[in-house]
Amino acid sequence: MMRPDDRARLEAESLRRQIDALGQWFHNINLQGVWTAPDHFLGDYPAVKWRGFSDALPSDLTGKSVLDIGCNGGFYAIEMKRRGAARVLGLDSDARYLEQARLAARVTGQDIEFAQGSVYDVGALGERFDIVLFMGVLYHLRHPLLALDLIRETVANDLLVFQSMQRGSADVAPLKSDYDFFEAAPFDEPGFPKLHFIEGRYSDDPTNWWVPNRACTEAMLRASGFAIVGHPEAEVYLCRCAEKPEPGSVYPAQAPREVRA
Repeated sequence: MMRPDDRARLEAESLRRQIDALGQWFHNINLQGVWTAPDHFLGDYPAVKWRGFSDALPSDLTGKSVLDIGCNGGFYAIEMKRRGAARVLGLDSDARYLEQARLAARVTGQDIEFAQGSVYDVGALGERFDIVLFMGVLYHLRHPLLALDLIRETVANDLLVFQSMQRGSADVAPLKSDYDFFEAAPFDEPGFPKLHFIEGRYSDDPTNWWVPNRACTEAMLRASGFAIVGHPEAEVYLCRCAEKPEPGSVYPAQAPREVRA
């Protein structure tokens, strides 16, 4: 008869092989004592990030629906389900990340749906969610403001949990609502909203395209129709749906008038 210690060791070895077969993980998740990314360059990530803002979210999500855009290996989706969310849908454009997330959800015993698609596809879901997670995605996008517009106009029903890498000044300059054409000085202020464009690579990652400073992050959220109601961690914002400062919609697009006729 196999001893319990031997059985546990064999099960851990089998799980290790399943994890390794899915390639390099970005989410370091503890799966029954086996870590998916024990050598992560950011340490215990994203748990270390989660500990910085988890208390700002409701501990009881009973009856709530959650959409995790760019779910990666499923860490945040699993945490939402652990808080009792009725439905959690993880969306990612990378098939390998989705396989990692499915394994993590299965091993942790969480009933989570996963689908392949990008943030630009969220309108096709045809439903709104009580909580939308948009964590660590913005700076990987070629069209970041469009992504925020699509989230606000098609899937966000109440709360947006947003996180982005930020670079540049952490200051937020007091700005007027309008400036004269010849008044260029505000653009030189460190706290003026700036979105830094990366033409090549950053951190050896060709998918890093736009990195905002703090003022830009907050301005983009407001411009997309989100009211910032919490800032529990340097890169994390809690937002509620609000009216856009400027009217008009970018989605769905209307056909040219002569075509509609």
